[in-house]
Amino acid sequence: MSYQWNWDVFLQPSATGDDTYLGWMFAGLKMTLTLSLSAWVIALLLGAVIGVLRTVPNKWLAGFATAWVELFRNVPLLVQLFIWYFVLPELLPEAWGNAFKQSNPVFQMFSASVLCLGLFTSARVAEQVRAGINSLPKGQKNAGLALGFTLPQTYRHVLLPMAFRLVVPPLTSEFLNIFKNSAVCSTIGLLELAAQGRQLVDYTAQPYESFIAVTVAYITINVVVMVLMKRLEDKVRVPGYMGGK
Repeated sequence: MSYQWNWDVFLQPSATGDDTYLGWMFAGLKMTLTLSLSAWVIALLLGAVIGVLRTVPNKWLAGFATAWVELFRNVPLLVQLFIWYFVLPELLPEAWGNAFKQSNPVFQMFSASVLCLGLFTSARVAEQVRAGINSLPKGQKNAGLALGFTLPQTYRHVLLPMAFRLVVPPLTSEFLNIFKNSAVCSTIGLLELAAQGRQLVDYTAQPYESFIAVTVAYITINVVVMVLMKRLEDKVRVPGYMGGK
């Protein structure tokens, strides 16, 4: 093989001269973590609300939640990202649209990416929450109502505490996916981890070193998330459910 390996490339000054190529990779990693964690907060909070609405007896609220899930789950993530970044500013009131387009380019790309990833993942989280609620015996809901709780109080104090403990494993998968899906945001120019890896290749012509480093970074993120979520799962596990003892 004629390829010349050069792991020292990461310690060389970058093309801009203000950092090393290793610094570029760490900057991309920081962007990926910030983007993914910000989007996850939106996805978890909004997904929980939509998941609850899918199980309520009000057909209008349940219908709205179903439409939300079907919309965001069935439109490809890349298409949604382009809509948020390129189309939405043109649909906003002119003053708002101009303000967004004249703001810092990094802010534009980051905000569009956070909203896109957060809303896309919220539909998937909603389905996990719905499944968790529906997996509970109907007697739990009836018992809460029989105790004098209103329906919102029954969800808050009886159903959701149990449902969230049951859906930790599938939520772990969605948490991992949001880190991997963040790579799509490089298509609009956001310099997250994958984009920094490609940029390093463009300037150094060392593709193997670059993408091995990117792969190791993603694997490290996933391993850390899995370990933390496994500990959480063990802590909140319900005896008799999902392998609980």
